[in-house]
Amino acid sequence: MLKILALISIIALSAFAAGDATFEASKRELNIPAIIMFFIFIAGTLGVTYWAAKKTKSASDFYTAGGGITGFQNGLAIAGDYMSAAAFLGVSGLIYMKGYDGVIYAVSFLVGWPVILFFMAEKLRNLGKFTFADIAAYRLGQKEIRTLAAFGSLSVVILYLIAQMVGAGKLIQILFGMEYEYAVFMVGALMIIYVTFGGMLATTWVQIIKAVLLLSGVSFMAIMVLWHFGFNFESLAQTAVNNHAKGEEILKPGGFLSDPVSAISLGMALMLGTAGLPHVLMRFFTVGNAKEARKSVVYATGFVAYFWVIISIVGLGAIAFLNSAEGAQYFVDGKLFGGSNMASVHLSHMLGGNAFLGFISAVAFATILAVVSGLTLAGASAISHDIYANVINPNASDEKIVKISKITVIIVGIVGVTLGIAFESQNIAYMVGLAFGIAASANFPILFLSIYWSKLTTRGAFIGGFMGLITAVSLVILGPNVWVQILGNKEAIFPYAHPALFSVTVAFVSIWFFSIIDNSKRATAERAMFRAQNVRANTGIGSAGAVSH
Repeated sequence: MLKILALISIIALSAFAAGDATFEASKRELNIPAIIMFFIFIAGTLGVTYWAAKKTKSASDFYTAGGGITGFQNGLAIAGDYMSAAAFLGVSGLIYMKGYDGVIYAVSFLVGWPVILFFMAEKLRNLGKFTFADIAAYRLGQKEIRTLAAFGSLSVVILYLIAQMVGAGKLIQILFGMEYEYAVFMVGALMIIYVTFGGMLATTWVQIIKAVLLLSGVSFMAIMVLWHFGFNFESLAQTAVNNHAKGEEILKPGGFLSDPVSAISLGMALMLGTAGLPHVLMRFFTVGNAKEARKSVVYATGFVAYFWVIISIVGLGAIAFLNSAEGAQYFVDGKLFGGSNMASVHLSHMLGGNAFLGFISAVAFATILAVVSGLTLAGASAISHDIYANVINPNASDEKIVKISKITVIIVGIVGVTLGIAFESQNIAYMVGLAFGIAASANFPILFLSIYWSKLTTRGAFIGGFMGLITAVSLVILGPNVWVQILGNKEAIFPYAHPALFSVTVAFVSIWFFSIIDNSKRATAERAMFRAQNVRANTGIGSAGAVSH
């Protein structure tokens, strides 16, 4: 079945590519070396999926790869999850457009990792099983908390998914000369194949492979950029200033976050949101014990920090090279072909020709596929494990739960494709910033307070969590990017692009207020259970794979 679906996908992609794409066909020929490299990569990752499918037999295998991943492997996979299309394409595109503001955005993505390392990693592994809702529901009401967690997870997953779909669509559009809509459709189809058949094991190994290749490819790009300027960063920066329309302004903090409210809001989203991303949190259940969970974060932080340093060089390199006389070939009617998200892809062609373009495109596509696979798996687990297995049908068998997961994967894939088409014009790094904002508002407060605050109650968590989620989603819709750019209204009702400052505050205050006024018998019992939870969280006693500290 898997082989048949893969064959259909490849044939369909070739057919679409051969068709007339008005956006590109008149400007560019099909890049045969790049396409060959691309298909080699796709075939390789499908082979990994086929291997994983044969090993995936239980719900534990499907959701957490049976807990058999080492700390180093998991660290690479987490880094692979984090180094998404937004990281590679979106942030390098932001640096290309905005200069220093884009670099600040890149650095901001890193600040959430210490929160996970010092406050969350060990406790997550000791208290959870498949999803972060397992932790929040440890001493609180199963139905309420799991329902809330599922809604929060799905909101984050869908926003994050949009960003990856847009990146993939533009990438395939450039490589094959396809219509954008067809490109997004093909990404959705491949993603569904990966997750449905391979589960977490396939997703993990695809993420590890693409993390190694992405770090290698981006390192090569950075070295080639610096080599061109005699490894003199000052010379690179000066050329970027000379070639950019804004001149020296690109090396100064600018209008991207012109007001302090937006700056603080974005900072909160990126710092707290990291510890609320369902596809990253799931990764802590794939390792054997808390010790390996801590190792995972240390390795992931190192890989991610290195990546952001390199991507800053690539972004400045894109300004220097693409805005030169040689870079004029990548512009159509005065605009960069494929938009700013494609700046690093065009740069790869200038630095290494068709073969390197094929490599970077294939890696970028694999990056997207790996991330959307992890996202879709997180969304599917929220429905099947949290809602179906723990709320609707607690007696459901493993087979039934995995079946529901696979149906959910298909639905999430269709939603992702539809919204990916609707949000075509958005910068993907910005879209991910919004996803972080919702994760910080809906998931993080409940997760953090359930671990650290003894007075938390089900009522407080449920009401406060939903208020945080509704506030975040509403403000995103009413903000300038959706209300004006997507829906076509003249003026945004909510003036700020990032809502986290307001929605996170609403979530924490609401959870605190509704918890302290709750004096029910159930609340008293939940507070009394905190002590036992705290012992397990810190020692691992009672969890699978506990180790001595």
